[in-house]
Amino acid sequence: MSWFADPEAVARYAEGPVRLVPGFESLQRMTTLLLRESVPVAGRVLVLGAGGGLELKKFADAQPQWRFVGVDPSAEMLKLAAATLGALAERVELHEGYIDTAPEGPFDAATCLLTLHFIPAQERLRTLKEIWRRLSPGAPLIVAHHSFPQSPDEKARWLKRYAAYAVDSGVPATDAERAIAAISNQLPVLSPEEDESLLRSAGFEAVEVFYTGFTFKGWLAYKPA
Repeated sequence: MSWFADPEAVARYAEGPVRLVPGFESLQRMTTLLLRESVPVAGRVLVLGAGGGLELKKFADAQPQWRFVGVDPSAEMLKLAAATLGALAERVELHEGYIDTAPEGPFDAATCLLTLHFIPAQERLRTLKEIWRRLSPGAPLIVAHHSFPQSPDEKARWLKRYAAYAVDSGVPATDAERAIAAISNQLPVLSPEEDESLLRSAGFEAVEVFYTGFTFKGWLAYKPA
């Protein structure tokens, strides 16, 4: 999206998730705890959609020996990630691009937060398969993104709730309405059932929901051991 190439918009990025994603800080903390369940003390984690660096910083602060590979298509967002990380950046490799840009691994875990809803279903499946291929046996994948029912009435109801949350967080009502129009018309959002099916089709097992925040859902899944 062109927004992620705008330096002024990118500079304000950190304000967005806290105001627009219910429980954003808790989502990051839960993701960190789930990683700790499986990732060894000196493990290596792939972070897809790493621009901004918010989750990279959270993960790196939490575990001082973990190392990371962060991938994002936006050069501006990667600059912000490097600035956000500060001295922690010495444990992070940042790559501009998509999943094919990521090293082959193997990785002890992967995360993809607030990213997959930008990717159409078939390309999303290919992306998940490429993540799977780069993981060690038994490694977890943690994803979270927009995912809500797609029948017209249910879709409208959930987007209205998303807008109400944004307004309650201080977003002007006109901006919130524009946001839900953009989500409805431009993002290839899937239903939770479709998202879970893609994870299984990509080869993941033990797929379970760990986070729900209005229009957002988060899943934990594993590559078979």
